Amino acid sequence: MRTDHNTVVDSDAIVSEQLDTLFVAQAARPSALDDIKPSQLTPFQRALLVTDGTVTRLIEAYTMSSVEVVPLRETERALGIEHAWLELPIGDPIVTREAVLQTPATADMQAPKVHAYAISDLVYQRLPKSVVDGLKSRAGGLGALLQRTVLETRRDLLWWGVEHATGLPDAIEHLESKPFLSRTYRIVAKKDPLMLITEKFPLDESVLEN
Repeated sequence: MRTDHNTVVDSDAIVSEQLDTLFVAQAARPSALDDIKPSQLTPFQRALLVTDGTVTRLIEAYTMSSVEVVPLRETERALGIEHAWLELPIGDPIVTREAVLQTPATADMQAPKVHAYAISDLVYQRLPKSVVDGLKSRAGGLGALLQRTVLETRRDLLWWGVEHATGLPDAIEHLESKPFLSRTYRIVAKKDPLMLITEKFPLDESVLEN
C-alpha cells in the first residue's frame, strides 16, 4: 500500500510529465526561472498555469468578482535582433504592453488585489484593426478583444517556472523580489505569431518553503 508521501511524489511525476507535453519549449526558458513541484501549487494556480482560455474569466470564476485590466506601460521599438518566437527580422517594429489583472478592494483588503502581471510583445501589423484600436483606447484585455473578432487563433505554451520578479512598474513595486509563478506562450493566427505573452502570478513566500 502506498504512503501519502509516495502518493504526492507519484502525483508530481504525473503532472510534471503532462506539463512537459504542454510546454513545448521548456528547455529554452530564461535562466531566471526555477523549478517548483506541482504539489506546492494550489489547484487554482495549476489551472492558471495550463489554461488555454482567457485568464481574466478564470480569475473571475474563482474569485466571484469582476477583474479589472489596468494598463501600466507601453513602449514601441524596432527590433535590434531577430525575434525567433514572433518570427520577426531585425528592424521590424514591436510594441511591449504591461498590465495587471486585479479585483476590487474589499472589507478585508483596503487595496485591489493583484492576481497577474502580464507583459505582451505585440505585432500590431498582424493584428485586426479592432484589436489595435481596443488596446489603444483601453477597451479591455487582450483575450477579450481577440474573442470579439472572427480571427481563429491558437496558443502555443512555451515555458514556465518560478521567479523573483525585478524591474516592476511603480504601481506594483510592492511586489518587487517577491515570488511569481510565470508562464510564457504565444498566440498564432494563420501560422503567423501575433504576440508573445508572459503572465506572472504572485505566490506566497511559504509556497517555496514546502
